[in-house]
Amino acid sequence: MDITPATEQTPSTDITPAFYRQVLGKLPTGVVAITGVNGDNEKLGLVVGTFQSLSLEPPLVMFCVDKSSSTWPRLRQLKNFTANILADDQIAICRSLSRKGPEKFENLPCTEGPLGTPHLDGATAYIDCKVTAEVVVGDHYMVVGAVTNMEEGSGNALIFRGGKFGQYQPIEIPTEAARSAS
Repeated sequence: MDITPATEQTPSTDITPAFYRQVLGKLPTGVVAITGVNGDNEKLGLVVGTFQSLSLEPPLVMFCVDKSSSTWPRLRQLKNFTANILADDQIAICRSLSRKGPEKFENLPCTEGPLGTPHLDGATAYIDCKVTAEVVVGDHYMVVGAVTNMEEGSGNALIFRGGKFGQYQPIEIPTEAARSAS
């Protein structure tokens, strides 16, 4: 089987960016803050909606960032990052890190992780990584990180769906005994 790079595939001309966003907006995504600190001790951060496990052996994660990001070129140079999985009460942190400019970390409590990267206080998890690959895919960079450390926080993760923030609500599925009794 031949594999064609995504950049060489011919996209459908019938799909507008607005319709694409509308349809894919039906699928909830996690909200993850990618953070790092440069040699001048300046904290850097951005928010991504595409973040996931890529491999168990070795432990790898991936995220995608828009090529127009003004923060990613500065974070890329660091080679280390922390993926902070934001909690459902951290919408203000998401908005702060989504802004442009140096004041992104103003009033954001954080601690230094093992790689020297910011761990945002209250996140549901911290995943410390070293960048191992970056691939241009369409209008985004797909970044692969080798996981070097993980910490689990508490609370529920913040999700984003259809242009709105939300939270996970589990669904109770009846057991076989409960179904047969009804």
